[in-house]
Amino acid sequence: MAVEPWRIGKVIKIEQQTYNTRRFFIQVPELTSFDFKPGQFVTLDLPIHEKPNKRWRSYSISSWPDGTNVFELCIVLLEGGAGTTYLFNEVKEGSEITLRGPVGVFSLHEENFQKDIFLIATGTGIAPFRSMVNHIKLKNIAHKNVHLIFGCRTQRDLLYYDELRQLEKDLPGFHYHPVLSREEWEGAGKGYVHAVYKELCKDQQDACFFLCGWKAMIDEAKQSIQALGYDRKAIHQELYG
Repeated sequence: MAVEPWRIGKVIKIEQQTYNTRRFFIQVPELTSFDFKPGQFVTLDLPIHEKPNKRWRSYSISSWPDGTNVFELCIVLLEGGAGTTYLFNEVKEGSEITLRGPVGVFSLHEENFQKDIFLIATGTGIAPFRSMVNHIKLKNIAHKNVHLIFGCRTQRDLLYYDELRQLEKDLPGFHYHPVLSREEWEGAGKGYVHAVYKELCKDQQDACFFLCGWKAMIDEAKQSIQALGYDRKAIHQELYG
């Protein structure tokens, strides 16, 4: 596979998504269409260090392929994080960013749509799954059940909540399960993501699992899913932090 070249992207819009998360809309002017597979990511080269490999930060694309040369990143401000501090403090609408992508193999394939699909996320790990689910709807891809299980701490940490609730109404077979670990709220479950997929998979139906988020969640999910009787080959992961 050919390595994508470094390109210049222009930030055309920034929206505050939550108290600590922003949506960055980036255009790649040299391309008429920025083509990617839902689930892929881009790497940004940020002027935060002399060594190239210490300047690079990778983020999953949270939008879906729409034939334009614009894509979206959903980025959380990490305390003490050089990359996100630069993006939040220095990058404005109109700023240029050096980027490379799309990159990655964390994507849905034809055989996945023959099974129930579990998309399990914490934090901004929801980004690639938002891309996947909207792509399924846009392309009218035949599928079985798709469960998006999203864990975060409190209601104010929820990302794309209204959009995903609406998508649940508009896309047959899609089920959205927000779970809050530190707050009780009628719009979401209480606890952690693991209880949700364990209950949904108690009959051991044919299923595949995509995990994206915090390392602790992914480690526990891999163990729990295999303990339910699923093969490790049914589990796909993308690590965050």
